[in-house]
Amino acid sequence: MNKEINILTIVELEKWLKDNCYPMNSYCINGNIIHEGFGLEKNGGLFQWFYTERGDKRILEYFSTEKEAVQYALNKIILDEHANRNFIGMYKSKEEAERVLKELRNRKIEYWSDIIPYGGIDDMRTRIFVIGCGIKKAQDLINK
Repeated sequence: MNKEINILTIVELEKWLKDNCYPMNSYCINGNIIHEGFGLEKNGGLFQWFYTERGDKRILEYFSTEKEAVQYALNKIILDEHANRNFIGMYKSKEEAERVLKELRNRKIEYWSDIIPYGGIDDMRTRIFVIGCGIKKAQDLINK
């Protein structure tokens, strides 16, 4: 874990994630609701790191102190290369996807994209994600 980050509480972790533009739809930190992803919460006298999917929650780790739990969660999140990817759109048209990618390059915004078989092999789609706080410079490019 990055030793320069000194976070001791769940509230501080939530603030750090938001300040660094991590999308909060995959992490349940400080009680935000997610449909799928990881989370950190206090339950009784223990802190627990968990994974939830389709309403099924599995506890993965227990911690006796908040500091230990937060440091573990922060390390897991930082090491997850997908954690700070902000989804901006999915495109069926190759031309539209390339237009958005070109604009991201012109603005020098770091991004990640892939092509997936959305509705089967004959329905390929390009997904585009902006990395971290680049999302602040790409608000007009979000495909709503």
